Amino acid sequence: MSDIAGQAGVSVSTVSKVLNGRSDVSAETRAKVQRLLGLNGYTAPGRQEYTGGLVEFVINELDSPWAVELIRGAEEVVQRAGMGLVVSAVHGRSRLARQWLDALANRGSLGAILVLSELSPAQERELRRLGLPFAVVHPAADPGPDVPSVGATNWPGGFVATRHLLDLGHRRIAMIGGPPQRLSARARLDGYRAALEESGIAFDQELVRHGDFGHELAYHHALDMLGLPDPPTAVFAGSDHQSLGTYRALRDRGLRAPEDVSVVGFDDLPFAEWVTPRLTTVRQPLAEMTAVAARMVLQRIAGEELETTRVELATKLVVRESTGPRR
Repeated sequence: MSDIAGQAGVSVSTVSKVLNGRSDVSAETRAKVQRLLGLNGYTAPGRQEYTGGLVEFVINELDSPWAVELIRGAEEVVQRAGMGLVVSAVHGRSRLARQWLDALANRGSLGAILVLSELSPAQERELRRLGLPFAVVHPAADPGPDVPSVGATNWPGGFVATRHLLDLGHRRIAMIGGPPQRLSARARLDGYRAALEESGIAFDQELVRHGDFGHELAYHHALDMLGLPDPPTAVFAGSDHQSLGTYRALRDRGLRAPEDVSVVGFDDLPFAEWVTPRLTTVRQPLAEMTAVAARMVLQRIAGEELETTRVELATKLVVRESTGPRR
């Protein structure tokens, strides 16, 4: 402990606090001490696997391929740095979020990657009080210039998806979006509207429904719109899961994609290649988004300044078999 304290330029008691997982050590000092412990072949009790320390990954839900892709990107970066990733699901409940913050302080983690529907002011204040570097992925609202965040180009994604359907001759294009309070959902809807307006097609509120990015509500919305007197010939779904709900609604109406109704999704999750028909969708680089967020957090842990606090990664239309010309 004396050797490590000398190399780190801290007291022996500070090294002891790091070894025992105490929370009253700054993230920068903790990172320096743990890095030196690893370089010198020492390990903290109960943490033999991760001599470089722990990074938290907090997400609302874990039960989807979307979550798996996000975790995969962060895990690769964190493990390459010789650190461990601790995954927590809060299910959108403030009580669980409070428990996670308490556990984080006790674990002595060095940083956090947050994929939350909302980062409350109280949570942000607590993270800053703990001196814990963090980055937000897919922020639900504008996080502000002082909060590191990573997102995707949702407006261009919504635009190119709708433009693709317009180019195929469709004019009655429905959209099943996400929660209107979510930044990403609003941007995709705005891209959809812009593509319609560019083509001289009036925006029709009857053809727009707001969901939760899940398949169940999307199924009911799609059923409703397919039953209109003048139903849509194409559907732009705000997520791949919403596309699955749309597929089921088509089957229940005795319709097929793309022969009767074209369908475009958003995300390009692995199952998009395996459903029938294979799903045309807008790819957002989920794993790369959390990888960028992880690198941001590691930079801050090392005491380095970020070049920018806001990163947006490009989306891309992937054309498969679920879209075709209007008939």
